[in-house]
Amino acid sequence: MSKFDEIMKRSGYSRATVSRVINRSPHVSDEARRIITEIMNELDYIPNRNAVSLSTGQTKQIGIVTAMIDELSLTFINQFMDTAMDYGFQTIVYMSRSDKQIELQAFEDLRSKRVDGLLIVTCVNDPGELKTYMQYGPMVSWQRMGNDEIPSIAMDQAQGYRLALEHLVSKGYTRIANVFGRSNSLNTKSRREAYETFMTSQGLPVWREAYQYSVFTSSDGETALRRMANGGELPQAVLCSNDYAAIGIMSEARRQNIQVPDQLAIVGFDDIELSRVLELTTIHNPIAEQAKQAFYHLWRVLGNEEHKATSLAYRLIERATT
Repeated sequence: MSKFDEIMKRSGYSRATVSRVINRSPHVSDEARRIITEIMNELDYIPNRNAVSLSTGQTKQIGIVTAMIDELSLTFINQFMDTAMDYGFQTIVYMSRSDKQIELQAFEDLRSKRVDGLLIVTCVNDPGELKTYMQYGPMVSWQRMGNDEIPSIAMDQAQGYRLALEHLVSKGYTRIANVFGRSNSLNTKSRREAYETFMTSQGLPVWREAYQYSVFTSSDGETALRRMANGGELPQAVLCSNDYAAIGIMSEARRQNIQVPDQLAIVGFDDIELSRVLELTTIHNPIAEQAKQAFYHLWRVLGNEEHKATSLAYRLIERATT
């Protein structure tokens, strides 16, 4: 009698239930999991993962595609990994360093069944080319893809940006500068359009000459404020690409004796833990919830189970910098 059959016999549970415990499926009662796990330990049963893969058609591995890992993407990736582990999946991170050929290895691994699905955090290849790999397994993206072929759980950042603009204008700030991320990204385009549309609707000046791009880190933020200070008239307020850029602007403002918020109001984006510590006004971005939704999108195919999508929204968090 095989050890697997012995586990079934001793536990009294079916082959399907024992298999779910072995594969760490969440769809098993705590009592069944406890009994079966105890018997597995007694028998020193170690499942043959190659055999499991052959029988289920799954490797129980999901690939995560990203150009790089920074503080923000790490929050998203950690939550995705944690959720995947709850459902019995491990993850492989494919960091491309923005090299298209290196990035394609993840998609080739999907085609060769080394991974069951892919999460795209950021990609550098054309989405139109990447969509051809969808025939080999499910994919989902956190990056806005600009097409309907590769599903994305990304939220439209224009919604959060408008919240920040409404807040600043209600406080009397009208000369507003913007520091953006990647100049050609869909998120930057959405933010820029939100700013221009809102300011025009309020009869306020659109300050395009103050746009700055590729502002990601705190040191980028410091440099951005130095450019503003050296460029003539200082803005009344600045909207930032993320909280790290905002923290850099705060730091440089303190260095130059610019009073925040009396001389310069600052609004970040994402609501990282450090923004609370430093009393930074920001836009709360539900990153962890988006990561869960990304896994559930893959689970719809891999686990053949639908999770009802939760409606997510940005929120303004008002603190001391406005």
